Amino acid sequence: MSERIIFDPGTGMSAADIAVLTGAKPRAGSDMDRKVTGVAALDIAGPNDLVFLEKARFGVDLATTAARVCLTTSELADLVPEPVTVLCIAQPYRAFVAVARAMFPGSLRPSSLFEADGHADGAFVHPTARMEDGVTIDPGAVVGPGAQIGTGTVIGPGAVIGPNVRIGRACVIGPSATITHALLGDRVVLHPGVRIGQDGFGYLAGRNHQKIPQVGRVIIQDDVEIGANTTIDRGGIRDTVIGEGSKIDNLVQIGHNVQIGRHCILVSLTGVSGSCTIGDYAVLGGQVGLSDHVTVGEGAQIAAQSGVMEPVPPGARWGGAPAIPIRDYFRATAAFRELARRGPAARKSARSKNDGETT
Repeated sequence: MSERIIFDPGTGMSAADIAVLTGAKPRAGSDMDRKVTGVAALDIAGPNDLVFLEKARFGVDLATTAARVCLTTSELADLVPEPVTVLCIAQPYRAFVAVARAMFPGSLRPSSLFEADGHADGAFVHPTARMEDGVTIDPGAVVGPGAQIGTGTVIGPGAVIGPNVRIGRACVIGPSATITHALLGDRVVLHPGVRIGQDGFGYLAGRNHQKIPQVGRVIIQDDVEIGANTTIDRGGIRDTVIGEGSKIDNLVQIGHNVQIGRHCILVSLTGVSGSCTIGDYAVLGGQVGLSDHVTVGEGAQIAAQSGVMEPVPPGARWGGAPAIPIRDYFRATAAFRELARRGPAARKSARSKNDGETT
């Protein structure tokens, strides 16, 4: 229970290794043979951890840190105590991430929770399913008839792969995830509990609501990562599409017929209603809601907890509910605060004036 790092760092890295990897420049007199085997924040780091300092306000933690190797900027280097090996670089956090990725490659992609190799006992694979060599299937997983799975893919315990689903190579399907009516590209990662391809929410309203057939698919392109317990409905009359490289957080709902572009980011608790279109490189903050048939332009950014009810132009930054251009939203927020501040005084002044007129 005392071990803070649960991933194997291998042999670790020396300060010299880190400098070569990141291009950082050592402060004069730094011990470049000093080795790290972990990464940590300044306030909890031990002597074998790498830390970073990117903003001066966090420099207060340097006085008590036990770390002995620090990535920082040349402007902040003087804040770091002398015993610490200092590596200077313009973007310390980006360099810190590069080192963490190199030291802990196992943290980047989930693996078999059962440490299985091939099809574990207790996995249920239909005889008509087709799998390339090197597919790992954990106990309790179900692979339906006609499904196809590419080499290097891991199917977690309790996952269900429906009939005729196609899954590419080097994918990870997390525990208890379900996939139906879907095509997945290569290197797709689905975290635990993801639901892909279930019915879209479509009904003809009336005294007895009539279900609308949902006959489309979900297409997830290469290098997409989808967080735990996110749901993506299959299309009604067209496919629901998630573009390559897009990253979707936990607990996101994506409705039927939605088209999400390449390299988008959707943060937790976002809800995308049916038939919306999101352009390449768009970013939606936490708890954003899109009404149906809305278009978010390429590169647009939507602030957290915004409600989008009309088209957002490419490259725009919007916020609020209903969402408006972010500068307008800030002005409106400032005006409301000023009204709230002035309200009691204004009411008191008005009462005093009325009392004087009555007298």
